[in-house]
Amino acid sequence: MAEVSIEPSWKSLLEEEFHKPYFEALIAFIKDEIRKGKTIFPPGRQIFRAFELCPIDRVKVVILGQDPYHGVGQAHGLCFSVPKGVSPPPSLRNIFEEIRADLGMPIPSHGDLTGWAMQGVFLLNAILTVEAHKPTSHRGRGWEIFTDRVIKVISDVRPHVVFMLWGSYARSKKPLIDQTKHLVLEAAHPSPYSAEKGFFGCRHFSKANAFLVAHGVTPIDWGKL
Repeated sequence: MAEVSIEPSWKSLLEEEFHKPYFEALIAFIKDEIRKGKTIFPPGRQIFRAFELCPIDRVKVVILGQDPYHGVGQAHGLCFSVPKGVSPPPSLRNIFEEIRADLGMPIPSHGDLTGWAMQGVFLLNAILTVEAHKPTSHRGRGWEIFTDRVIKVISDVRPHVVFMLWGSYARSKKPLIDQTKHLVLEAAHPSPYSAEKGFFGCRHFSKANAFLVAHGVTPIDWGKL
């Protein structure tokens, strides 16, 4: 059995996944890649950082990315986020631009989204690891099975969550979500290649807060990073 170090509330809900053959094979693959001398991002202790910062009972908003940044020093376990001192990538800059247009907030001075995670924004990549400089290199290894289960667990056990699905890949996860109790917001991906096709002007951040407030939930301070 794979021994996984993950926040206790998540571990209790996901424990059975860690016993399944696909997850055993996934962990074996990652360990083998490391033995071969390959660099894997994010660092091991940060793979489940989104879970550590946002226990299940605090999840209010889910933002879904695809896989971690593959450049040195960028990935730290939160989708779209980079550590302080690292220049925000183009998609994140476009997210900040939309927040400014939607809510009138200034562009942050850094791209570390830890402050969102601490408020209940679950920043989940569908694939949780990547080989350095090789985007989507860990696609199809089992992470997608695991994170689909995570999305389904959130949908099942949490009330009134906002799911932000940007781009066709994220939108493909919509069937996992119970839309009778959750709000699903869909738009183009914030990448420079597609942001003009429906991400800019989507106003997802004000819509998310309006939904939370309507259900008696404290809204997210999107300017608090």
